[in-house]
Amino acid sequence: MEKEFSQKKRVATLTLDDGRSIELPILSGTLGSDVIDIHGLAKLDIFTYDPAFFSTASCISRITFIDGDAGLLYYRGYPIEQLAEKSDFLEVCYLLLDGQLPDAAQKAEFVRKVTSHTMVHDQLARFYNGFRRDAHPMAVMVGVVGALSSFYHDSLDINNPEHRELAAMRLLGKVPTIAAMAYKYHNGFPFMYPKNKFSYVENFLYMMFATPAEEYVPNPVLVKALERIFILHADHEQNASTSTVRLAGSSGANPFACMASGIAALWGPAHGGANEAALNMLIEIGDISRVADYVQGVKDRKYRLMGFGHRVYKNMDPRASVMRETCHEVLKEQGLENDKLFKLAMELEKIALNDPYFIERKLYPNVDFYSGIVLSALGIPANMFTVIFAVGRTIGWVSQWKEMMAASDRKIGRPRQLYIGETRRDYPDMSER
Repeated sequence: MEKEFSQKKRVATLTLDDGRSIELPILSGTLGSDVIDIHGLAKLDIFTYDPAFFSTASCISRITFIDGDAGLLYYRGYPIEQLAEKSDFLEVCYLLLDGQLPDAAQKAEFVRKVTSHTMVHDQLARFYNGFRRDAHPMAVMVGVVGALSSFYHDSLDINNPEHRELAAMRLLGKVPTIAAMAYKYHNGFPFMYPKNKFSYVENFLYMMFATPAEEYVPNPVLVKALERIFILHADHEQNASTSTVRLAGSSGANPFACMASGIAALWGPAHGGANEAALNMLIEIGDISRVADYVQGVKDRKYRLMGFGHRVYKNMDPRASVMRETCHEVLKEQGLENDKLFKLAMELEKIALNDPYFIERKLYPNVDFYSGIVLSALGIPANMFTVIFAVGRTIGWVSQWKEMMAASDRKIGRPRQLYIGETRRDYPDMSER
């Protein structure tokens, strides 16, 4: 059972240079660093300055825990390595939403609910004709997911738990369909509507790669690979896109609009585009004979090493070892063990793991280094990489949004600022400028 959030009385005292002081409560979670509650600073008309929120906890959450120094990632207390090995994606979705792993009956009912929402309204499918064929699939995702609110009016009451649950099921069911349709539209292929006989991941691959001319048979190795990608990307605490979803949700925006805001934030190359950047780096290096020169260029600050290191993880990214294993499995299945790009990647990995420069700076390969190679081997083009990320991350966004909406202390987000602009000045006539 989840522990209740209660605190012993602990305080930190802040004394200002004008002699004023204030006691600020120190809060402790079940895991992780202590947090100083700075609510009381407003009484002194003082606020904290923390660019990019490096030292600010924006919420209380029970969903995901990261220890970057130790290289740990837990979903509801379960290590990511165990979930990636033993679970499937919809079971992980249930866990993130509910807080507990389902029994057999609960899982079957959950799968049934999600599967019943995989179809999209026929008029929604016509939206795609309004986009240029060369539009980036993420642009299409932002527009179409946001447009869901214009079709499903019966799940827009954010204060109604039943509406929130229905919206969650719809998003889980429909986002993969919308993503596959974005891929088909971009490439001029006919849409393939979902088939309920397939599992969640099988169905997504079917909608992506099947054609009306041939029978589609899912490859279990490739299905398992994508299952792991979805699990590894399902949630990652209060990252940029999740924080965006929470901030949009704090205003009372409907859940579909909140998810569209998350997709927009994920689109940034510093966030969801990292695996595409890592693959592009390998393509830029081009040949295994150039790896040593490229590594020296990284040391000389001529090049950036993409797919290594992580803002949060100061040790090995716990998702990377799972993705590395998956990478080997997929390339073997696809007959790509001798692929030039993969050999190049393994050489770069070997050098980085043994070179003191990278070891001292803890620049270990992260999940993005391997996932780009895996997605490419699955036949997914680079412009769809972030879309795949969005499909997997939808459950994290939904879970975080639902947790926030159910909180008793929910308020609209309103960060402060340190103003360094002009002081008051009077408006001059044109002749005086």
